[in-house]
Amino acid sequence: MKLRPEEITAILKDRIKEFDVETDLSEVGTVLQVGDGIARIHGLENCVALERLELEHGVVGIAFNLEEDNVGTALFGRWQDVSEGEPARRTGEVMSVQVGEALLGRVVDPLGNPLDGLGPIETTERRPLEFKAPGVIARQPVKEPLQTGIKAIDSMIPIGRGQRELIIGDRSTGKTAIAIDTILNQRGGDVICVYVAIGQKGSTVAQVVEKLRDAGAMEYTVVLSAPAQEAAPIKWMAPFAGCAIAEYFLYNGRHALCVYDDLSKHADAYRQLSLLLRRPPGREAFPGDVFYLHSRLLERACKLSDELDGGSLTALPIIETQAGDIAAYIPTNVISITDGQIFLESSLFYSGVRPAINVGTSVSRVGGNAQTKAMKKVAGRLRLDLAQYRELEAFAQFGSELDQATQQTLARGERMVATLNQPQYQPWPFEEQVVAIYAGINGYLDKIPVPQVPRFQDELRESLRTEGSTYESIRESGELTDEVEAALKKELDHFLQVFSVEETTGLAV
Repeated sequence: MKLRPEEITAILKDRIKEFDVETDLSEVGTVLQVGDGIARIHGLENCVALERLELEHGVVGIAFNLEEDNVGTALFGRWQDVSEGEPARRTGEVMSVQVGEALLGRVVDPLGNPLDGLGPIETTERRPLEFKAPGVIARQPVKEPLQTGIKAIDSMIPIGRGQRELIIGDRSTGKTAIAIDTILNQRGGDVICVYVAIGQKGSTVAQVVEKLRDAGAMEYTVVLSAPAQEAAPIKWMAPFAGCAIAEYFLYNGRHALCVYDDLSKHADAYRQLSLLLRRPPGREAFPGDVFYLHSRLLERACKLSDELDGGSLTALPIIETQAGDIAAYIPTNVISITDGQIFLESSLFYSGVRPAINVGTSVSRVGGNAQTKAMKKVAGRLRLDLAQYRELEAFAQFGSELDQATQQTLARGERMVATLNQPQYQPWPFEEQVVAIYAGINGYLDKIPVPQVPRFQDELRESLRTEGSTYESIRESGELTDEVEAALKKELDHFLQVFSVEETTGLAV
């Protein structure tokens, strides 16, 4: 058999052309030091900020400090198993979280792992933890109301879609209750809710989930939990992960509500993380960028322009104060970032005013822009009336003789406080709120004894629900027109006569 060199050369050339070696180049460093959930890794010269790093034993890290000769990394998972000298590999990706419709109705941790025992989450979409907030041109003014179902808030401290409204107060004054009621009130609407529990007890989060499930609210809600027993990096990550989940809906032209419960614990976790990374401490041992931590998170809440499909992300951050001190470091920081605050006061809470909102120190910087015309019409002077009532109440305690006008202001104020009182987990539709407040400010309650006011309002609701047309007109138009107001007055006059008869004949329970 004769060998032909040109054939062999041609075959070799073809083989060389087709030859392809799959190369997998990865930058690998070495763990220099590990402890308290923090590792220092040498040899990752090209690492970027917030990059996801992979270590042994399935541990994941985030690159926080990019120093001259090492990378300070926060670890997630069983970091106790990691030891010095082990390899750490770059992934080339910044830290991200799973997003999408599949998360609705689920309870997850900030890494996207399910905590509800309902199996894996089927979604391939991810969003980065940190995302640049939209600029001025990409936004539009906040002008659509986000109804909370709470009379005192929707009438005096209205919240709009795209707003950032702070809920602030001492421990156990009903901060979480306001947030949960707001989520419950979105049932049947078009708002997706994300509840982020930071540093809460596991039992507390379980109760919240149970309540949402019982009320049918989990269908449109994602609960993200970083429980108290978790390490600081997980708690730091939680609100950013929750915001990324909500942003998926924002950038798809939909409406989302994100509750951060609470940012005081988030700041504490960030302080712990920063001190372990040897970042220089500032006031109250917080790092110098603790303001930027919350401002870059809350600035992501917005109402997008119509050119960008007009989606919205509303943020309800919660801050816990110590002995009502709203001038402390973290509270003043977050107050200056947000578009208003709802201040809950312990003394009001314990005197039976629920929700315990201090009207004097609470404010919405969006104001009437985020109210329906009907609510704006009836609640225009309510805030001023209540502030006057609180002031006169202090003088009345001295027991001096009061003139007729002062007595009338005090009497009406008591009845308005009773009207605005509301049990937990019972949000009111806005048309029912409008009628309840209308009855109060127009003197229909003046002759009703204060203990009977809640019964009067409940029976008035039932009567008008049966009648139907008044509520329907207010709901559909969003306005209290002259015709509807005339019909409402007629209904109220008739109901007041019936109610008074019940009272005098002893039929009232």
